[in-house]
Amino acid sequence: MIVALALGLALGIQAWIVKPYQIPSESMEPTLDVGQRVLVNRFIYHFKDPEIGDIIVFHPPAGADRGTECGVPRGPEQACPKPTPQESSQNFIKRIVAGPGDTLSVRNGHPVVNGKIAKEDFINPCQSGGACNLPKPIRIPPDHYFMMGDNRGSSDDSRFWGPVPRAWIIGEAFATYWPPDRIGFL
Repeated sequence: MIVALALGLALGIQAWIVKPYQIPSESMEPTLDVGQRVLVNRFIYHFKDPEIGDIIVFHPPAGADRGTECGVPRGPEQACPKPTPQESSQNFIKRIVAGPGDTLSVRNGHPVVNGKIAKEDFINPCQSGGACNLPKPIRIPPDHYFMMGDNRGSSDDSRFWGPVPRAWIIGEAFATYWPPDRIGFL
């Protein structure tokens, strides 16, 4: 009985409160390394809106896990303005760089939100290339968030497959617990 209760409690905590995730790729380096493990707060966004700078786990649009599939034809030198309508079953982790109603373009790998370039000393810089400079602005749809990995030159993110609906957000990563030398809060 005690074992069943403990197991039920552990599963309940993971399902509704805090869940561990492992970082699968280098897209969030140097902030998070491949194989590093994070804890994700699954209930925080029931009480507050996601904010620019939050590192979140979410389901990307269908097609994002296969590459660069935008929901609409995108213009040259423009980020994807709209995702495919279906949700993928994959879990991604990225940083929110723009929210509902914001205008966004990308300069040297940095988001330019509402005309202001983001100050991001924590990212791996973007090398010259198509996704590093997307000067034609897009508007983020209502209830959507634009995600980018911190490793801008090696991140498959909203630049390619569009903003993510709030309903697809699982939660906010708030701490790392593995490996031991990287334990801490994000």
